[in-house]
Amino acid sequence: MASVVSGPDGRGPDGHEPGVHEPGVHEPDVHEPDVHEPGVHEPHGREEQVEQARRRTPPAGPLAAGLGIAVLVALTAAVCLGSTDIGPAQVWSVVLRRLGGAPPRPGTDDLIVWQLRLPRALLAALVGAGLGLVGTATQALVRNPLADPYLLGISHGASLGAVAAIVLGAGAGGALGLGLSAAAFAGALAAFALVWCMARRGGGFSPLRLVLAGVGIGQLLSGFTSYLVLQAGDEQQTRSVLFWLMGSLSGATWSVLWLPALAVAAGQSALQVRARAMNALIMGDETAAGVGVDVTRLRRELFVVSGLLTGVLVAVSGAIGFVGLMVPHLCRLVIGGDHRRLLPLSALTGALLLVVVDLVCRTAMDSQELPVGVVTAMIGAPALLFILDRRMEADR
Repeated sequence: MASVVSGPDGRGPDGHEPGVHEPGVHEPDVHEPDVHEPGVHEPHGREEQVEQARRRTPPAGPLAAGLGIAVLVALTAAVCLGSTDIGPAQVWSVVLRRLGGAPPRPGTDDLIVWQLRLPRALLAALVGAGLGLVGTATQALVRNPLADPYLLGISHGASLGAVAAIVLGAGAGGALGLGLSAAAFAGALAAFALVWCMARRGGGFSPLRLVLAGVGIGQLLSGFTSYLVLQAGDEQQTRSVLFWLMGSLSGATWSVLWLPALAVAAGQSALQVRARAMNALIMGDETAAGVGVDVTRLRRELFVVSGLLTGVLVAVSGAIGFVGLMVPHLCRLVIGGDHRRLLPLSALTGALLLVVVDLVCRTAMDSQELPVGVVTAMIGAPALLFILDRRMEADR
């Protein structure tokens, strides 16, 4: 290889400064990365993919408005339809008149609409919205798409409390002195405290420790529940226990609605202000910590919100499966994984789903009412398999 000889002034023999090339003079090429080559500038490529995915998703505002209208239509249908059908105009006449403070009119329409069907339809909407929120939060909490509101063991505590109330007579003001919902909520709080103490041992709050604590305590409480079911004194008592464990909204009254309404509103607000942090948490602990998220504190806050909200929902409706598992997946397919959009749309979708499911439970059979959990499982299992199949095809 020829060497370059510099003059005393630092210039080359031809009088040019080193590194300045004249036309026709070539040095060994130093290949610079081309921005279009595979694997180069990956962060830029990921940003473009995220932006393209965001452009493909429908706007959240119109979608939320459409879901809100669908929920209103479903609520109207739920109040209209039943063993005695009532027209929509008559339903809204009764509702608006009672909201205006007018006394009930003689006849059955006011009784059916205001006292029986409307509280139940509203409770279905509240429980569905709450399960959608808790399912989304739980999946972010443990970074597991198969997580649902009952993974943390809270529902097993509520079930134990409710079954104890039925079998031991506490629902009728017996030895424990608690109503059915109050006993279920007390059991949920006890399970929450046990899982909290187990999960935070050693100063950490890792997803694995949280899941193991929830599953272990849940199975323990489930064993006690099964024992109490075996101790039921008569067939009717056993039937009441099983019906409650499979989920039921038949106990809805106006006096019951205020607690789940307050819990869902507070849970929605608490989760919404943490939506950005939840986005970071989904990407991993190191990524979240790198953008300034206190991962341990965030997990504790999500656990508290999810656990207490689950306790309230199970206390008023029993254990209704698949809603909290299926709804977040369904919403992610439509709008992506941004929790700022995902949380409110999951709440609306859960409300719509459970109102429709409860309507089917009341009207599918003439002789008896189906448990809500049975219908959600029959709908949710095939829907979840379809969603998972779609996601696997998209990942190929």
